[in-house]
Amino acid sequence: MSEFVSVLRERVAGALDALNAARDAGLDREVELHVARVRDLLELAGRHDVDTTGWVDAVALTTPPYRD
Repeated sequence: MSEFVSVLRERVAGALDALNAARDAGLDREVELHVARVRDLLELAGRHDVDTTGWVDAVALTTPPYRD
């Protein structure tokens, strides 16, 4: 595994940890921000032909409606 893929995978894992913490705390806006970050990282991986199968459960990327 290249260094790029290793770092990318670590960043996805970190973003998922932050996402789960925000969910546990009931911070809907932060949930949306972390979901967006994970999606951005997965998009970056796709642009570099990195197979991310199994990195993220699709259910983890669902978000509740934002409430202000």
